[in-house]
Amino acid sequence: MNLNDAIVKRIYEVCKEKKLNICDASLKGGMSPSAIYDLVKGRTKCSKVITVKRFCEGAGITLKEFFDRDYFNDIEE
Repeated sequence: MNLNDAIVKRIYEVCKEKKLNICDASLKGGMSPSAIYDLVKGRTKCSKVITVKRFCEGAGITLKEFFDRDYFNDIEE
């Protein structure tokens, strides 16, 4: 799994856990939902940390909580 695939997987997990949709989490984090949708749909191949951070803020979790998954340790380059 590459980094973007892992981030997308985690976005879906967080949304499911928090019972949020991507749009709500994005707006609560102060950004346009299109930034996350572009990542999820594969239109953006290089995610920015600030995008993930804002998503996390909107979902009510920290970056540490977001990246606290074993699959982030096995990223292919």
